[in-house]
Amino acid sequence: MKTTFAVALSILLLSINGCKEDPVEDDVSLPTNLEVTISASEDIEGFVEVSATANKANFYTFIFNENGQELVEENNDGEASYQYSEEGSYQIEARANTSHDDYINKIETVNVSFEDAPGPGFIPTTGYSTPITYPNYTLVWNDEFEGNSLSSADWNYEIGTGNNGWGNNELQYYTDENTRFQDGLLIIEAKQELTNGSNYSSSRITTQNKQSFKYGRIDIRAALPYGQGLWPALWMLGNDISSVGWPYCGEIDIMELVGGEVSGGGDDVVHGTVHWDNGGSYANYGQSNTLPEGIFANEFHVFSIVWDEQSITWYRDDIQYNIIDITPANMTEFHQEFFFIFNVAVGGNWPGSPNTETEFPQTMIVDYVRVFQEQ
Repeated sequence: MKTTFAVALSILLLSINGCKEDPVEDDVSLPTNLEVTISASEDIEGFVEVSATANKANFYTFIFNENGQELVEENNDGEASYQYSEEGSYQIEARANTSHDDYINKIETVNVSFEDAPGPGFIPTTGYSTPITYPNYTLVWNDEFEGNSLSSADWNYEIGTGNNGWGNNELQYYTDENTRFQDGLLIIEAKQELTNGSNYSSSRITTQNKQSFKYGRIDIRAALPYGQGLWPALWMLGNDISSVGWPYCGEIDIMELVGGEVSGGGDDVVHGTVHWDNGGSYANYGQSNTLPEGIFANEFHVFSIVWDEQSITWYRDDIQYNIIDITPANMTEFHQEFFFIFNVAVGGNWPGSPNTETEFPQTMIVDYVRVFQEQ
């Protein structure tokens, strides 16, 4: 590499000797044989790893670009990584450095694409979120799942297969071993394994007899499983179910998803529904919401209801998609306290059984549940 000093010296020699001389080069030995390898993770959406090797490199520099932002990473081991948040074609520059000003480089292009299904075990890092406070509301109960186990003051495990597959011909056996915690997340895992005579295992947790509520705004941030036969739900039952039974107790389904290619369902569709007794006959009312792109496994979404003396309104990421008037005399069920149930069912009357394309294990990942009531 030439410097101003070297160029000036060359001109001086030409004037003294009266003949052309080659310029004097800096005494800098650049690295050689730079090789760059880029690989994309199969398990983590948008995650790219880069490695570089070169002869005589003192250190390496990697430059990533996304959305007009430049991220620079320097190290001695020649390895770097970056997780892109959006699909697209990106250029990555890798340098083998003698110094910050002296280097050789290569620029490689990587194409980042997101599959509809992210793969078993995927934990999203992006998605919609909601605030911890709202005007004219008070946070009366929440669980952010920051510990290593369920709070026994708030939650119960329901174990087994229930009545006739919990009344729906479901195929899983619920255990307390299919719930785990990671980085402030509750993870309920459905597995394909022989468990107490069932071919699948999962978990079902409730706040029955511990935490129950009448009216308010409820927010649950979660990423959902996908695939034929999966049936995750975030829902509520009336406190009097033990004495009056279902549907007399009432049921509020904050979110249900019926995975796979199912009529009226799918991995990109969620449902908000209520069930009740209508003068001695069963009644229900619900609506669904479909994502504009992708599926509910790709990132976190917030499933909410706003419930008061007049109505229950459903939201997905603060987008209203369902509302019901609960003032009629035959809907008294919805003017009592309800408790929470979180579960991932496998099979059953609505989703049908898994098929050969269903991947296991599948997870429902819950970031938080929050209950706000009007001041």
